[in-house]
Amino acid sequence: MGQIVGIDLGTTNSVVGVVEAGRPIVIASSEGTRTTPSIVGFTKDKEIVIGDQARRQLVLNPKNTFYNLKRFIGCDWDELDESSISVPYNVKANEKGNVRVLSPFTGREYAPEELVSSIIRKLINDAETYLGDTVDSAVITVPAYFNESQRQATKDSAILAGIKVDRILNEPTAAALAYGFEKSSSNKVLVFDLGGGTFDVSLLKISNGVFDVKATCGDTQLGGNNFDSKIVDWIAEKFKKKYNIDLRRDRQALQRLTEAAEKAKCELSGLQKTKISLPFITTNNDGPLHIEEDFDRKIFESLCQDLLDRLLEPVQIAIDDSGWQAQDIDEVVLVGGSTRIPMVQQLVKTLVPNDPCQSVNPDEVVAIGAVIQSGIISGDLRDLLLNDITPLSLGLETIGGLMKVLIPRNTPIPVRQSDVFSTSESNQSSVVVQVRQGERPLASENKSLGKFRLSGIPPAPRGIPQVQVAFDIDANGLLEVSATDRTTGRKQSVTISGGSNLNEEEINSIISEAKLKASEDRKKRSVIDRKNNALTLIAQAEKRLRDASLEFGPYGAERQQRAVEIAIQDVEDFLDDDDPQELELSVSSLQEALFGLNRKFAAVKKVDNNPLQGIKNTFGSLKDELFSDDYWDDDPWDNEMNSNYRNKRYGNSRDDDPWDNDYFL
Repeated sequence: MGQIVGIDLGTTNSVVGVVEAGRPIVIASSEGTRTTPSIVGFTKDKEIVIGDQARRQLVLNPKNTFYNLKRFIGCDWDELDESSISVPYNVKANEKGNVRVLSPFTGREYAPEELVSSIIRKLINDAETYLGDTVDSAVITVPAYFNESQRQATKDSAILAGIKVDRILNEPTAAALAYGFEKSSSNKVLVFDLGGGTFDVSLLKISNGVFDVKATCGDTQLGGNNFDSKIVDWIAEKFKKKYNIDLRRDRQALQRLTEAAEKAKCELSGLQKTKISLPFITTNNDGPLHIEEDFDRKIFESLCQDLLDRLLEPVQIAIDDSGWQAQDIDEVVLVGGSTRIPMVQQLVKTLVPNDPCQSVNPDEVVAIGAVIQSGIISGDLRDLLLNDITPLSLGLETIGGLMKVLIPRNTPIPVRQSDVFSTSESNQSSVVVQVRQGERPLASENKSLGKFRLSGIPPAPRGIPQVQVAFDIDANGLLEVSATDRTTGRKQSVTISGGSNLNEEEINSIISEAKLKASEDRKKRSVIDRKNNALTLIAQAEKRLRDASLEFGPYGAERQQRAVEIAIQDVEDFLDDDDPQELELSVSSLQEALFGLNRKFAAVKKVDNNPLQGIKNTFGSLKDELFSDDYWDDDPWDNEMNSNYRNKRYGNSRDDDPWDNDYFL
């Protein structure tokens, strides 16, 4: 039985953790960092790179390096705003209106779920390495304002990564779990979650281990990246005005601008003024052009006033929906790296008259909450209860194109609601159930989650047949809709997955391809690791030989040194061969030769502990000096293995020695 982990699947960075000894902990990545950049890329050799490796190629390989994928997951093309698609790589809509990402190196189109699954798989691999055990399932966090399509798409990504999702958890709720863990007092908490690509606000009541979510609201197309874009546009417009060149049309320049903007934003969290410096950003007829601009907090805040307004509205809506007053809130928890922006913190203070809580790490608190939820599911953590809500209203499209709400927003989940509908025309033998999600009165203005047809209704006048439609939402916020004809008992149901960018056939195809490639990748990695280990062993052997030359002279351990030298040559000969067995045998031989040389070292040290050996050591050192290469430069009796070969390898070769030249001829 494998273990369960908690994953914060972020727009900018992702984090994985586990319950250990009754406490939630964050697991460091294979690179040694506690967060993994949510970036996926492909190299010229069509190799996939994830995290820090992908981030390092952002500037030089922008068309094949993908970030901000969380904004695309589960979304249709027409749902994206301009800032979301303003990225250096190619994003398009397929024939169904779903988002697709293009990679020129692989020549393929990728659904966002497929790329996000690679990030999840890396997190799972890092966790398995740390735990020394397999990971079968996970609790994965999503923005509270994710709709059903986006939640289902996140679940699809996990399926592609080869794990089961035990719970889809809202990010603000996860943060509240982390904040309230081991707290016994009763508090009303506002969680303000501004990440790299999404924004959520939730209000919860925490009392003696019970976490009761009262209201939530947010914007899935608003985050720290929007603040970066404001700076990018400011720099690009100034540069265009000066040189008549739009840097946003150059992919590499745009990526450099984006990184510089993010750096400036972070620096202004602690400073009043910073400098944006980008040498050799582009060229014109006069030569290379550079950017050197002073940028201060006042300019930054003036650029972002519309973004602050977008942050303000969801907070006010959530407070109104909860039935609380601002002064009723006991604590404000800031989540996400973008909450470090001073003007954002000031905005929160104007809404709630309390200083924000600084006791949680905004980059890790969501992951810790996911880990706590995984501990609740596994039974490792007890006496904790989470009552979550559905973020958006759910209903049906009725006659006249109106939206009939069955489950209002902020309804506690899991929940089941049903209502009775009838036909709109006489002798109608079937009805189409069109499921919608949103807050608009007209159905067409809300998100379509899917539809199905209930057939076999007996002919009857308009309004006589009775069809009961039921909505079931599970703890993950995933919806199942059923329709039953009360006369015949005929029933039709569907689990909503219409918003996912992948159908079941595509998912199965990708899983099969991933399994095939996983086998190939393991073989390639095995070959690379074998060669890397061999090179490391060669370096160690060469160092040991240098130590032996200093310790014993050229003849003190001649047999052992010669064995090591021959073994090194054998390993080097097989490094570029395709025969792994020969390489393994040569590596084993080198290890045995090194073992013999190390035994010689140990034997000498043991003798050195004998005081009677001092005179012999003195004469031995004198002999080594008298017969060293530096003293006997013209010694014709040097043999190949003890002099030329070793000295050539370790930097003491005498290319002008006539004896050496004659010998090799």
